[in-house]
Amino acid sequence: MTPPLPTRDTLPDTLLERDHWVGWRKQTRGGDETKVPVSVNGGYASATDAVTWTTFDEALAYARGGAADGVGFVFSTDDPYVGIDLDKCRTRETGETEAWATEIIDQLASYTEISPSGTGYHIIVRGSLPPGGNRTGNLELYEHARFFTMTGDHVDETPTTVADRTDELTAIHGAYFETQHTQSGTQTSNTPNITTTSSTVDTPGNDLTDEDVVERASNAANGPKFSRLWKGDTSAYDSHSEADMALCSILAFWTGGDTAQIDRLLRDSGLYRKKWDETHFADGSTYGEKTIERSVSGTSDFYDPSQWSTEVRRSSSRTDTTRTGRADHQTPHDPTSVTPTDSTKTATPRDTDTLERLKDLQSHLESVLEENERLHAELETERERRRELEAAVAAGDETDESDRGWSLFGWFRR
Repeated sequence: MTPPLPTRDTLPDTLLERDHWVGWRKQTRGGDETKVPVSVNGGYASATDAVTWTTFDEALAYARGGAADGVGFVFSTDDPYVGIDLDKCRTRETGETEAWATEIIDQLASYTEISPSGTGYHIIVRGSLPPGGNRTGNLELYEHARFFTMTGDHVDETPTTVADRTDELTAIHGAYFETQHTQSGTQTSNTPNITTTSSTVDTPGNDLTDEDVVERASNAANGPKFSRLWKGDTSAYDSHSEADMALCSILAFWTGGDTAQIDRLLRDSGLYRKKWDETHFADGSTYGEKTIERSVSGTSDFYDPSQWSTEVRRSSSRTDTTRTGRADHQTPHDPTSVTPTDSTKTATPRDTDTLERLKDLQSHLESVLEENERLHAELETERERRRELEAAVAAGDETDESDRGWSLFGWFRR
């Protein structure tokens, strides 16, 4: 059931004043229902592209016209707001709320509304988040590159305005996130499930924001491929899992192997589904954790902004070219994305021939890399299937497996 639309009377004025609004529609992806942002101009909206946002009134009119199921507010680096998403903590029929969620609502004491599903809450405060993780399963905090589906279903006895709660955010972050590295993992029924992502690979990381990663990946040589995956397009892959692996591999490069950032970005992409948080392995790891771990382990080279700037300067000093482009948005392996040193010089026939050869080589390299990623994702999918079968056998599963077998070369009948 689609929730009722909010009105100006039910939302804080400070949010209504900003052109940070989008529509949203329900979509089914991978068998799971999700909510995707849509632009009033048609097509999808993006939480990292302000051009696709609009005013509250225009977004509301768009939804009332039937083109969207509801409206949403986008969080960005240009605003002081933080969204707190409390999930699966409220009984829709009775309104009964789990203790941990009630504690957070009381502690933040800011504008709070019931989520579209009726099983959770959305809180909006002014403030900033400490560095580190931002999701523990049923609790998520975010301040940019995400959007809230807004209902206007205000929770009684909570403020109707957005309050400044930086200190309270710091306390909650310390209680629910920083303790992940010191606790043994034992949880009680009144706390959200803690989900962590780890990797045994020593990765460099970098200082790129989520918006920077999306922008640079979109403008890289394989930008079209990234954009398709980012929007949730799996048509180039045999399974959704292979598409997950392909997107995570690209994100692993651009984030410097930052597993928390990869997780955060995947959740904001069109590929995200409930399976991401499901436990699929004997060691308690979720499908998402293992996918990220494998993508990072399979990445041998990571983006280093400082090193790339040095390489651009070196190439520019050696090359006489009229080429233009956005070198800072390309991967270090793109031989055609060099910033020109003198745009007034004329390319010689030899330069032109060299450039064409480079383009041909680049195209061939991209094809090889894409094929390698596809095969890598396919192999990981088969390995996962094998582990699931082995786990089933170990658990004494008596299901007839006579028609199923496994090999690196595909399924076969015995």
